[in-house]
Amino acid sequence: MLEIRDLRKNFGNTTALDGVTFSVKQGEIFGLLGPNGAGKTTTIRISLGIIEADSGVVQFNGEPLTEKFKEKLAYLPEERGLYRKSRVLDVLIYFAGLRGLSAFEARKRAMEWLKRFELDRYANHKVEELSKGMQQKVQFISCLLHEPQLLILDEPFSGLDPVNQMVIKDTMREMKASGKTIVFSTHQMEQAEKLCDRICLIDRGRVVLYGELPEIKKKYGTNSIHIEFDGESSKLTNIRGAAKVDLYENYAEIKTDGQVSSSDILKQVVDLVNVRKFSAEEASLNSIFIQVVGGHNDA
Repeated sequence: MLEIRDLRKNFGNTTALDGVTFSVKQGEIFGLLGPNGAGKTTTIRISLGIIEADSGVVQFNGEPLTEKFKEKLAYLPEERGLYRKSRVLDVLIYFAGLRGLSAFEARKRAMEWLKRFELDRYANHKVEELSKGMQQKVQFISCLLHEPQLLILDEPFSGLDPVNQMVIKDTMREMKASGKTIVFSTHQMEQAEKLCDRICLIDRGRVVLYGELPEIKKKYGTNSIHIEFDGESSKLTNIRGAAKVDLYENYAEIKTDGQVSSSDILKQVVDLVNVRKFSAEEASLNSIFIQVVGGHNDA
């Protein structure tokens, strides 16, 4: 559905994109990932014709972006934009009208979505009277009213509590099941891991990982042990057979060197801390992200 080839973009002396290439298939959730400042939003804005690339190709279904195809798109930007002095329902009807819906149909669909997101009782409230999380849900709804074929989301979970994050994720999965395509930009690897079929990881304007998530995990190793524990984490830094130990508060991820078994690791760990959970798993996307990007985070 979407093909990006050799996108390049400079802002003055800063290189934002340096040959970015990837494609998005029909009916998938595609993760456009990377640290802050990697070039994700620039890629999206060029794809949508908001800004121009210095060079490169963007095609939708094999053709350049046209006004006809724009009618099938929806874009949720990272920077939210609602008319704060207007009523919620009026805002949604207005945005739906821009997409060609009649006022009657727009009102009907808006109320259905507001009810689903438990916002129907706020339909006649001004946008500014809603919390930031509620406003974010309203803007998400505004992207759905015209039933887009391609939905592009830039950091959609920012500022949402876990309950509302789940509502958004469930909606994304339902859209995928109905054949819709979603491009999902984020730097939150745990969200991408749960949702995406394929990913493209951009770092400093270049593609550093691209492909199906299971294959990427396989490539970067499956000898990973996850431990939840009580005790002093520093005691786990010198585990025999550990190639690398990533320590967090009451949680550790150990990559083995392949010379010892999981049970050997467990025997060592139980002598050092109180183990609450122990599992041998494939490497997390977060650990792969750190491995590939190197832990830096451009602002």
